[in-house]
Amino acid sequence: MAARDDPKPTPMMAQYLALREEAGDALLFYRMGDFFELFFDDAKTAAQILDIALTTRGEHLGQPIPMCGVPVHSAESYLARLIKAGCRVAIAEQVETPDEAKARAKREGTPSSKALVGRAIVRLVTAGTLTEEALLEPRRANVLVALAELRGTIGIAACDVSTGAMVLEECAEDQLGAALARLSPSEVVVAEDWQHGPDEAIYRPRSTFASDAGAERLRAIHGVATLDAFGAFTRAMLAAAAGLVSYLEHVGRGSLPLLLPPVLRETQSTMAMDAATRASLEILESAQGGRAGSLIGAVDRCVSGAGSRLLADDLSAPLLDLPTIEARLALVQFWRDRPIERARLRDILRAIPDIGRALGRVVAGRGSPRDLGQLRDGLSEATRLHHWLSGAPDRPALMDEVLARLTGHGALTDLLSRALVPSPPTERSNGGYIADGYDAALDELRSVSGDARRAIAAMEARYREETGIATLKIRHNGVLGYFIEVSARHADRLMAPESGFTHRQTMKDAVRFNSLKLHEEAARIAEAGGHALAAEEAHFEELVGQVGTAREVIAATAAALARLDVAAGNAERAAEGDWCRPDIAEDSSLTLIAGRHPVVEAALAKTGEPFVANDCRLAEGDRLWLIGGPNMGGKSTFLRQNALIVLLAQAGCFVPASAARIGLVDRLFSRVGAADNLARGRSTFMVEMVETAAILAQATSRSFVILDEVGRGTSTYDGLALAWAVAEAVHTRIGCRCLFATHYHELARLAETCEALSLHHVRAREWQGDLVLLHELAEGPADRSYGLAVARLAGVPSPVVERAKAVLEKLEATREATGGIAAGLGDLPLFAAMAREPAPPGPEQQLAEALRDADLDALTPREALDLLYEWKRGLSAKS
Repeated sequence: MAARDDPKPTPMMAQYLALREEAGDALLFYRMGDFFELFFDDAKTAAQILDIALTTRGEHLGQPIPMCGVPVHSAESYLARLIKAGCRVAIAEQVETPDEAKARAKREGTPSSKALVGRAIVRLVTAGTLTEEALLEPRRANVLVALAELRGTIGIAACDVSTGAMVLEECAEDQLGAALARLSPSEVVVAEDWQHGPDEAIYRPRSTFASDAGAERLRAIHGVATLDAFGAFTRAMLAAAAGLVSYLEHVGRGSLPLLLPPVLRETQSTMAMDAATRASLEILESAQGGRAGSLIGAVDRCVSGAGSRLLADDLSAPLLDLPTIEARLALVQFWRDRPIERARLRDILRAIPDIGRALGRVVAGRGSPRDLGQLRDGLSEATRLHHWLSGAPDRPALMDEVLARLTGHGALTDLLSRALVPSPPTERSNGGYIADGYDAALDELRSVSGDARRAIAAMEARYREETGIATLKIRHNGVLGYFIEVSARHADRLMAPESGFTHRQTMKDAVRFNSLKLHEEAARIAEAGGHALAAEEAHFEELVGQVGTAREVIAATAAALARLDVAAGNAERAAEGDWCRPDIAEDSSLTLIAGRHPVVEAALAKTGEPFVANDCRLAEGDRLWLIGGPNMGGKSTFLRQNALIVLLAQAGCFVPASAARIGLVDRLFSRVGAADNLARGRSTFMVEMVETAAILAQATSRSFVILDEVGRGTSTYDGLALAWAVAEAVHTRIGCRCLFATHYHELARLAETCEALSLHHVRAREWQGDLVLLHELAEGPADRSYGLAVARLAGVPSPVVERAKAVLEKLEATREATGGIAAGLGDLPLFAAMAREPAPPGPEQQLAEALRDADLDALTPREALDLLYEWKRGLSAKS
């Protein structure tokens, strides 16, 4: 049952229903004491997702109200599960104390006994706006994206709210899918009237996507008069930025998280990869989901979450700028050559907290004393790293850039070191995080509170002696405060009027009392403790302000530490797997000696099996390899490993090969394997054709394309025809580097007409009836497909295999007699020749040309009529 208007709701229900309306499509966490309660449909949804008890509370419109709740102190773990399930959650907190509520009721002239504590939604918790450590994956960025379309161009504003990093870019409409696949956002925000947003997008008012407002908001946030120093942002980018900032203000109820100055990402600065290619190559996530089995799972040796996040960004956006690539490779080489220093560096980095995310929480107003302690410790270690590494000889240029960003925090770390205890707590409500000696007044308040506690301990001993009750104790709880407790059998002694004790509460086995002296000491403790907590809170806000002032330089240090971690981690992986430094060039070469698939090699190593390395040598005169051989022979692995090596090299990583020379690749395409997309009404073959069409439309001569089994999802004739035409187009029209795996032996005839195409195969042999897959690549066409042997290896029943063998012999005999399905293909003109040869004009085209050539001003009416009759006769004769 959904929440509905009640003709006579109780004050609390009226308050809840108003907040429920304000929360919109989000679940409402309604604060009641130490619990967040959920009611109506929210309770049903949350109880199912969280697997907690669903109860009822009172009635509404004559029906029981469904209810469930979670403790405030452990709410983050429940929020994490709800967010993972795709929910958004509105947090309604108590914004006044009961005493404040009573005072307000008195001012309003209502009975104080009926005063309802005020509540308000203080925050919307959504997938893209998380900052809490418990809600985030340490090794994965959490990206929020806003999109704005302006005259056919899509502006993109991306922000990781947990660290404040913000990037602005733009792309054409047909490139939006590739851009979103690279960013892998947790949440996407678009204008409410835009119909081309991705599934599950959050729709916001069109008025919040105004480019002028975006520029104004960015200038105000960063305190600058112009954005020119940050980059030349287009109106589409600024419109997206406006939508992003507006959404962050909406979910933060007017407050903004940490937002660092925006960075301009040039469209042509990184290698282009569409969503299909990223999924095929399993860069950040395997086909089964998660890091295990993905490229980053096999490569990542970073010791910090920030390093792993930066590595993921590097792999998602390989570079096209040769100097930048070489700078990254030089830094990896520096640490590769220094194993002892590398081990020391990694030990230091492993112990440094994630200061980027700690900074994000502090600036967003969700920080704790522990976050301030992490900033103190992390920045101090960064300074020590600078002192150590500044003396290293033969430093590469990128190392000096990194070192320059590790210092400059002396005053802040000194302040935090003096102000905070060595291990600050995660909660600040109980105090105890400001160090002794930092504030003399605070020390005095603590002394008073400590003296009062010692006085209470002495009072307990005195009362025991005076009453003769050895088990008498002075206790404390949040309801009664301090009280005296004795067992029930001793209570009569304290009940006497002249005893000096006042009865407060009777329990099952104990009775509780108060005394005037205890009340006075408790008041002293409460007063001193309250003042002490207020003083600590003031110091906390002061420290947060100091951190906020230095947020940009702190963020730069966090980024520098992450870059060091990535370089050292890549060096560790290179040393571990004997990977080489690639030679990057501006030409169209691709020479990989003894290349290996990093993921497959790692998987085989766990079972003790060796990986068979293979060479790949593509050049201008031999840029398309047509590869045949049996299934399971290693064709797909060979295709993918070369694509991954190119990706790793341009990301600035060493590569799994003995030697590598790679001409820069502007676009990487992988059409390897396919699955249907029933949700979009696409069969497996349709998905394959869509991906192939994208390659043919977007690939350039500088691209690298891997194609596997093009045409396999349809009839033999159609499939062969498509594979033939696609191979010709890639070779002749596009002219890019390409590895093309196929089972169509007939395609080998392309080598006769395509001068830059060569034939290769993966080797296999049959031995005593069994198929032996050698996984070695050799020159020349495949002699056969070994399909029946693979079927036998897969466990297909022997009678079926024998029947297939008989059918195959019949088909092969027919092929020998007729020349096979490729008979006559050798007489086909080349793709380019066909493209140049114009088709004969049709009658409509001839008529159009005649009309264009006619001099209408020179014709008499009679001549014009005769011409019309002539044209009509021509059309009738040809129809």
